[in-house]
This record gives sequence, structure tokens and C-alpha cells, in this order.
Amino acid sequence: MSDSPPATGVADLLGVLAYAELTAFLRLAEDAARLAPSLTDRAALSGLAATEYGHFRLLGDRLAELGADPEAAMAPFVEALDDWHVQTRPGDWLEALVKAYVGTGIALDFYREAARHVDPVTRGLVEEALVDEGRSEFAVERVRAALKEDPKVGGKLALWARRMVGEALSQGQRVAAARPALAKLLVNGGQEDLAEIGRLFARLTEAHGKRMAALGLTPGP
Repeated sequence: MSDSPPATGVADLLGVLAYAELTAFLRLAEDAARLAPSLTDRAALSGLAATEYGHFRLLGDRLAELGADPEAAMAPFVEALDDWHVQTRPGDWLEALVKAYVGTGIALDFYREAARHVDPVTRGLVEEALVDEGRSEFAVERVRAALKEDPKVGGKLALWARRMVGEALSQGQRVAAARPALAKLLVNGGQEDLAEIGRLFARLTEAHGKRMAALGLTPGP
């Protein structure tokens, strides 16, 4: 264990990501039981949930190794992340898949951006926790098959994806305002100029557009 606690920004990054992984595990498991149309789909989504829990354990162990209390590190982010999940609770299987891929994807993009400005060990751990682990392939195959069978569901799913992204950005701004040390990691380690913020959002938008295209959906305005 470290003799001194980690820098606030590092503790915040590991804390928010740990809680994000814990809630992802819980929500994926819930969606698998509540919405999966077949036992094969239930097993596949449950497998992804188990992977998220493994990531949660890795992040919690790293916090403890650095001398931080994992529960205390996660606590500042509970309300914002829980609110996001409440606002984006899927109503059916396809919405659950789009959330798992698009909604979770843009949230994880924020953490990946922040990890660019931390120490190599922490950055490597964050990258390990953000590994896709089959989420993309699983969601893309099933959503594309559904669109092929009924193209009309595309408009509904595109609107759903835009709603999730809007909610994610809203909660992200809320977290950034409350945790300035974490916010500084998102903008070049503290250089909070408008150009850097613009580049950040351009990267997030580009990644979101690629995910929507992979699903066969249009990003929209």
C-alpha cells in the first residue's frame, strides 16, 4: 500500500470508473434477467456483466493499493451515475442493447480522455477496465438483425441513443463542476482553454458517430 493517498484527480478518476463498472454490472444483470428474449441472449449479457464486475474489483484494488478508501472514492459519483441510469432505463431489449453500446460507450470515452493525463500504471489499469470485452459485437449483431427485420425501429432507437447521450453529457457536466480535479484531467491536465475543450468534444462526437454507424443508426443533430 502507498504511504500517501493518490492525487485527488487520480482518486476521482478511479472512483468514478469503479462506480461506473459496479453499476454497469448491476444494470446489465438486471437487463439480462428482465429483457433478454432468449436464454442465449441472457447468458451473453450476463457474461458481459460478470466482466464489468471484474473491472470493478481491479479498480477498487488499485485505490486500496494507493492508500485510498474505495467506498469514499466512489461516493461523490453515486448520485449522478444513479440518476443517469434512472433517466435511461431501457423499456425493451433493443433499447438495452443500444444503451450497453452507445450510452455506456460515450460515458467510458470521458474516462479514457481523463486517463491520458495520469501516471502510466493508472492509465494502463483504466485502459484494461475499458476494454470492450465483446460488448460491441454482441450489440451490433443483434441491433442490425432487428433493423433488417423491421427498418422502422431505427428511428425510435436513434432517438433513444440521442437521449442517452444528452443525459450522459448533462451528468458529465454535473460531475465536472463538482470535482474540478477530475475536470482538469479532461482538458489537457489543467489547461482549460476553449480550443482544448472543443477538441475534446470533437473526439467524443466522432467516437459516438462511429458507434451509431456501426449499429446502422444515424447520429442525428
